[in-house]
Amino acid sequence: MTPDLQQLCALAGVRLGYRDQMDEWHETSDATARAILTAMGHAARTDAEAEDSLAALRARDAARVLPPYLIVPAGEPASLTAGNGEWRVETEAGGGHAGLASGTVDLPPLPLGVHRLGMGEDECIVLAAPRALPLPPRAWGVTLPLYGLKPPGTGGLGDFDDLRIVAGTLARHGAAFAGINPIHAGFFPDAQEYSPYAPSHRRRFNAAYLPAPGERDADGSLIDYPRVFRARWEALTVAFATRDPDPAFDAFLAHGGPRLRAFATHQALSEVHGPFWPEWPEAYRDCASEEVARFAAENTDSLHFHAWLQYRAEQALEGAASAAADMAFGLYLDIAVGTHPHGAETWLEPDNFARGVSLGAPPDAFAKDGQVWGLAPLNPEGLIRSAFQPVAEMLRQQFRFSKLVRIDHILGFDRAFWVPEEEGVAGAYVAMPKDALLAVARIEAARAGGTIIGEDLGNIPEGLHEDLEASGILGCRVVMFELDHDGRPRMPDDYPEHVLASFGTHDLPTFRGWLEGRDIDARSEIGTTTAEAEADVRAQRVEGTARLDRLLGGADAEALEQFLAEVNARLVALQIEDILDIKDQPNLPGTVTEYPNWRRRLPLAPEDWAGDERLARAARIMREAGR
Repeated sequence: MTPDLQQLCALAGVRLGYRDQMDEWHETSDATARAILTAMGHAARTDAEAEDSLAALRARDAARVLPPYLIVPAGEPASLTAGNGEWRVETEAGGGHAGLASGTVDLPPLPLGVHRLGMGEDECIVLAAPRALPLPPRAWGVTLPLYGLKPPGTGGLGDFDDLRIVAGTLARHGAAFAGINPIHAGFFPDAQEYSPYAPSHRRRFNAAYLPAPGERDADGSLIDYPRVFRARWEALTVAFATRDPDPAFDAFLAHGGPRLRAFATHQALSEVHGPFWPEWPEAYRDCASEEVARFAAENTDSLHFHAWLQYRAEQALEGAASAAADMAFGLYLDIAVGTHPHGAETWLEPDNFARGVSLGAPPDAFAKDGQVWGLAPLNPEGLIRSAFQPVAEMLRQQFRFSKLVRIDHILGFDRAFWVPEEEGVAGAYVAMPKDALLAVARIEAARAGGTIIGEDLGNIPEGLHEDLEASGILGCRVVMFELDHDGRPRMPDDYPEHVLASFGTHDLPTFRGWLEGRDIDARSEIGTTTAEAEADVRAQRVEGTARLDRLLGGADAEALEQFLAEVNARLVALQIEDILDIKDQPNLPGTVTEYPNWRRRLPLAPEDWAGDERLARAARIMREAGR
């Protein structure tokens, strides 16, 4: 790698190498560096381009008299080194402050929020955040697959009404939260794109979860998405056409303004030209084109239909949140780590995303070649230019209906693994503005009086656990991974306080499946692991299950619940799959069609949760442990 390319990587935040979970060092190649820099907007395909891009970045940074962003404690005065001249602050609420700097800007106490400091042509985003969020009380809750709430004998797709029923039941059992998969807007009614972790837009909601009376599909253990989506779409189309006048919907339209109209325009165009905007006629690929504006003006009814779907989704979600109102947190909502590269979010805000790369994960014991998730990464420079609005709005939208929000793969706040689209070009890590993203998270949680869970599992960047703890953001601890230096399962008192503890996650085997090695069997059948790695994992699993059995005093759900009830963690999540002793996990990372991801139904209907002895047993154990 040439010195100029190395320097360009350093300024842009492209890491020159990383160590994977097997302790193997991977050096960033020239091809990887050039592809990732280009995706960020820094031309680097040739040495001459890299030299020019480096000179441009150096000149830009040298011309600045203010940093790109600044984090200050909300409500406290602060100062920063700057140039000489007049400065001004525009607060988030529209107020202002001004003064004269002589090498230092002395800021007055600023209220919680995102403000703008200007000096000459320079602008600095000022994040006035609490120093830390308060820890929540000791509590427990249940995580569940919203899509799978209709049992095999009923058919169909779980919906917000089903969530309302189970949330009410969990509230009466004393649970503090009901956690579900992400409910971001998807590609409904396209039945090929239904993963909750590959959404179209993370600041809108998925209309596929709207109730549709009379909908059915094949009565089986797996959801038939083509049939379900078709029936649900037809029912909602009829409901819109036959609706009565609704002043509340008119108010929703007015409040949503141009941004709601732009999202609805994308959805209407998708009906005509297909779900993925890069495949549309060229004139419609630019959301600001004259052709797009003309289409919107000529298709008002279609735009109103898609806005109405959002209106109905928010109404139904509010109904579920109301049923959970007696809980300490209510709903526990999830923000996906990335967005689909060809969805509404990237069409509406292309400057916020890197192109030609995907989010992913480096090699590990189960995925020898690493993982490519097919998700568009947020460009760190685009994030700063947008004053971190995408992340703030994602959190704010979830906190409207919840007091507990999970950030999927919060490791991406520190560094994100980008994989170029070019075949044979390996991925590398890109540094993200971690301090600013954590400040934004604290701001939005403080606004809502809520709590954030950061999913900090995998190849953990050094210092991230400590940074989360300092921010008051809870991490995650998974029983199957919590081992001491001798490889023995940790005792309950060994768990840190500032985490949410669970046996597993939606990406991991269930308790029963882990004991039986069903995840290992699945990967072996698919062929995503080597024979040597499989043998090692099976041997580790035999030893691990024996040790865990001794620790729990049994290999059943009740013993696991008793253990989790006693851990030192402030929050405990019981997976409904473990309560019901289900063997197969909801999702197998690194697979698309090879495994029935996000299709498994629960065996228990929402109406039957109230009388289920297994749920009552779990609630009793938690209650007796003081949760």
